[in-house]
Amino acid sequence: MSTERRIGLLSATGIGVGSMLGAGVFSDMWVDVLAAGSWALAAVLAAAAVALMNALSTAQLAARYPVAGGAYAYGRAELGAFAGHVAGAAFVVGKTVSVAAGATVLGAYVLPGHAQGIATAAVVAAWALNARGITRTARGATVIAVVVVVALVAIVALAWAGEPADAGPPVPVLAADAGPAVTFLVAVAACFFAFAGYARIATLGEEVRDPSRTIGRAILLALAVVVALYLAVAAALVRLGADRLTAAVVRDGDAIMTTGEVAPIEQLARVGGVPVWVVTLVASLSVGGAMLAVMAGAGRTAMAMAREGDLPRALAHTGASGAPWRAEGVVALAAVALVWTQGASLVLVSASSVLLYYAVANLAAARQRRAGRTVGLAIPAVVSLLGLACSLVLAAVAIVGAGEASWPVFAIGGAVIGWPAVALVVRRRPRVTF
Repeated sequence: MSTERRIGLLSATGIGVGSMLGAGVFSDMWVDVLAAGSWALAAVLAAAAVALMNALSTAQLAARYPVAGGAYAYGRAELGAFAGHVAGAAFVVGKTVSVAAGATVLGAYVLPGHAQGIATAAVVAAWALNARGITRTARGATVIAVVVVVALVAIVALAWAGEPADAGPPVPVLAADAGPAVTFLVAVAACFFAFAGYARIATLGEEVRDPSRTIGRAILLALAVVVALYLAVAAALVRLGADRLTAAVVRDGDAIMTTGEVAPIEQLARVGGVPVWVVTLVASLSVGGAMLAVMAGAGRTAMAMAREGDLPRALAHTGASGAPWRAEGVVALAAVALVWTQGASLVLVSASSVLLYYAVANLAAARQRRAGRTVGLAIPAVVSLLGLACSLVLAAVAIVGAGEASWPVFAIGGAVIGWPAVALVVRRRPRVTF
């Protein structure tokens, strides 16, 4: 079944901006970022640099392979089935965790005492809305992105005009034995979680008009908008005393919990005199819109994998709207299960998986560039190789920093590496006939 190409540059950019802002700005990502103290702004810049390298590699690949699946399709085309399978598994796992993290943040803002119940309802609602089709998702994401950008600009501007209240003495957020280098790298990995939403654009290869031009431009435009906003927010938080702002925040699983105060973005809003209900409303719109976009991206990658036999072929089915509602339903079920999981930072678990996805994308882009198979955009192979190295280092740091629970290591190792490896062995095993 062919899919009509309905999405233009504006809608594709809106999807990317919405995915990135909703993924990070209201989450507990700031706990790790602000823990870097005076290096918080540098952590944002470093994460943006890694995101840019990954974005350039993705844009180069998307110009030649305008199909659903993102780096799953690129890896298969340039590196082989195993590499593609690793990228697909990493993306589906990472974005499923991201949906759960976003839902938990939404629940913590809307009804803190019942965050998991609200999060579960939010995941189900996101699946139901996405099942209606990509056009509605794209339009809604674009509108939400505009509203959130305007609100964040206003909050930052008002905060710069205000003065911070006395939040008491600074309290360390990370463990006392975490060295400055590790703290900084964890901050970079956590911030990358916020920027990783632009991958959503690449998964729309079969639904974007003129994909060879639109995808690359939308990725770079969305990244430029979000980097500028995150730098502004980080600068405002550092100016107002990042160490004191983080003092009020503690982790309880992945929910934003506070010790009598509020999360960093809410404190920033209070300094500027912005009512709490406004922040809650904007956060709900932002995170909800990101959940729609991220779930749609994970569903389409799962659909592409099902077409190739890397997932049950039943998941490749699309309804009358063209949406892979079965694949998205599986993502929704897994996200609901993760919502009720405790003991690790879902932000860092998601970041580690998505960074592995980009490692494959960078390697594929370097291979493509050296083989002369680029169409239009052609970046130096050294940029992709540097992005590969940075992605692997940050992925390892994110896994270590995810928490004391051991399940992230087993989940990522088993799902992202073990599953493709077993599939490769099964495929190569000779069939015995009688």
